Amino acid sequence: MSIAAMVARRERLLGPGNPLFYEDPVHLVRGEGVWLFDADGRRYLDCYNNVPCVGHCHPKVVEALCRQAKLLNTHTRYLHENILDYAERLLGKFDGSLDRLALACTGSEANELALRIARFNTGGEGFICTNATYHGNTAAVAQISPIFEPFEGYSEAIRMVPWPDAYRPLNNLSGAALADAYADEVQRAIDSFKAKGVKFAGMLVCPIFANEGLPKVPPGYLEKAVGHVRRAGGLYVADEVQAGFGRTGRWWGHEQSGVIPDIVTLGKPMGAGHPISGVVARGELLDSFRLRQEYFNTFGGNPVSCAVAEAVLQVIEEEGLVHNAAEVGEYVLRLFQELQSRHEIIGDVRGRGLFFGMDLVSDRKTKAPASEQTKRVVNAMRHKGVLMGNIGQHGNVLKLRPPLCFSKENADFLVSALDEVLSAE
Repeated sequence: MSIAAMVARRERLLGPGNPLFYEDPVHLVRGEGVWLFDADGRRYLDCYNNVPCVGHCHPKVVEALCRQAKLLNTHTRYLHENILDYAERLLGKFDGSLDRLALACTGSEANELALRIARFNTGGEGFICTNATYHGNTAAVAQISPIFEPFEGYSEAIRMVPWPDAYRPLNNLSGAALADAYADEVQRAIDSFKAKGVKFAGMLVCPIFANEGLPKVPPGYLEKAVGHVRRAGGLYVADEVQAGFGRTGRWWGHEQSGVIPDIVTLGKPMGAGHPISGVVARGELLDSFRLRQEYFNTFGGNPVSCAVAEAVLQVIEEEGLVHNAAEVGEYVLRLFQELQSRHEIIGDVRGRGLFFGMDLVSDRKTKAPASEQTKRVVNAMRHKGVLMGNIGQHGNVLKLRPPLCFSKENADFLVSALDEVLSAE
């Protein structure tokens, strides 16, 4: 079936508006490690999908899935050891204060549950997010995902603050003054809740601000912002759906700020392609919620999902993938900085482990976003056999987050292709 025929069939069966990557969509049929293969047998270097974090179709993960599926799969109202084994192993990766786990299926569910836990424990409703982020697609978390405005608009219980950015800084400030200025925006949001008679519950942000474009965050910002939140009686929720499981060269994105969250949400890479997500929280928060508000998820924490998730942790540990993310990430960042010296379109390069953002501009002096050029680069790279995306408030930041088994050889292939594409711009 041709691509055009498949797109037409997709629209007829699923309806229009289902998003597809690239002007010329890719029909994928197989994955292995860092590579994806289309129906014609062409392979693509996957520099986008952090879901298969240990590589596509890792044999140990596939084997764990098949082995448990042959034995039992049911919900958590029966006892099974997989969920306990996994919980012990996962919680061992966190600060000791984060000692309880609830499991669900998607990042959206995890973030919605986190909102419920925070609101229950604080007695408040008001939540803060940034003004260019995404945290999921349920009705509740759509309210804190302003890159896709909900059709019903935003409630009085939501405030959006400018995301911290040292490249296009607020009021042209820098250093501690810039961190203070962005943190002051959080305090203003808290004050506005009080003025409207809305009790404050907390702030939910990705600790590396992934959807905002992976900006260089002014040092001290999160510590100051979370300080305002906690003094006002609110809780800090860290959305680790993109930042977690070794992506940044550390187990968790929030480790780089030194600020320990009250609640952490997990998803995407947790099952390396299998749908599982989680909420990790301080024990007293989750315990009080569970004792008075029954939470049950039919598929969350089932034996197959837990077997898969534990296999993912095992592979990350055995193959040293957190270290690999840090080491190869530094190598890629150096190559990108070399590209920046040769291509005026590259305004800023950001990287944390194996997560990169490349801010493309039409003018380095004005830092004007090169949004249309960025789209062309993404589509041209697809034809070069490299898959990536674009993000940011203006859609002008190249987004790269390859599987954690990404190598320096893979990086050389990526950078050579990107050099050619940028030279043609």
